[in-house]
Amino acid sequence: MSHRSHDEHDETDEHDLGLSHDLPKIMARRGLLGLLGGVGAVAALSACGADDTTTPNGTTGQGRPPEDAPPGGMGGDSGVDVAEGEIPEETAGPYPGDGSNGPNVLTESGVVRSDLTSSFGTASGVAEGIPTTVRLRVYDLDGDEVTPLAGAAVYLWHCDREGRYSMYDDEVADENYLRGVQEADADGNLTFTTIFPACYAGRWPHMHFEVYASLAAATGAENKLRTSQLALPEGVCDDVYATEGYEQSVRNLSRLSLDSDNIFSDGYSLQLAKVTGSVEDGYTVTLNVPV
Repeated sequence: MSHRSHDEHDETDEHDLGLSHDLPKIMARRGLLGLLGGVGAVAALSACGADDTTTPNGTTGQGRPPEDAPPGGMGGDSGVDVAEGEIPEETAGPYPGDGSNGPNVLTESGVVRSDLTSSFGTASGVAEGIPTTVRLRVYDLDGDEVTPLAGAAVYLWHCDREGRYSMYDDEVADENYLRGVQEADADGNLTFTTIFPACYAGRWPHMHFEVYASLAAATGAENKLRTSQLALPEGVCDDVYATEGYEQSVRNLSRLSLDSDNIFSDGYSLQLAKVTGSVEDGYTVTLNVPV
């Protein structure tokens, strides 16, 4: 894969003035919520690009998920076992788009969004694939305490159906789809709408993410609290990759396993997401993110 930087844009263009330009508008809209109720509040919240998330499933025992709950999936009041510790630190890979290796999408106005399927700014590409909702819940682990990390920001990115990363691979170097930032609500929940990623040669199907203390801090990799990756279950991958457009992923997946993947081979209990849904209706990916 090549490393082509995203096109530079005129600094006078409003779409490229950065997150610092977006924040006053976002905060102003939130202030408006206090003046609105019912449908008006929902409409205002939608304008900010924030999505409601579902309540995690119930737990048993000492806050642990039920035995049939997949590791790492949202389970219980917190769904977090303190004994397992924080979600592992992982490499951001060669295509982070956070300024640590070439382009920095985090400085572009419009990056705070829940729907990642299309590019923003002057780019107009749309990523094709099986619709997928990603629901993350961020926690602060402090000793034996597990507290939702309200106001934290998560930057999520992953490859497209063809295994390409926007802003880097030649064919999509001018696009910035499948990248975006969301802010956690009071319970640490946040949601993205995207597509199911491909399995490209040498890597198990996955998504990358970085956790920041706040939206204001989510402007570059130097401010991140944690970088990690979530793994997608094999059975779901098999179903998705049997559909049109994912043909190359069938071959690539057949040559891999979670235990041989160079990221997940040292353990993935906290990173294997719970996935529900179907090819026809789309999928929902859920993961707890203790940091």
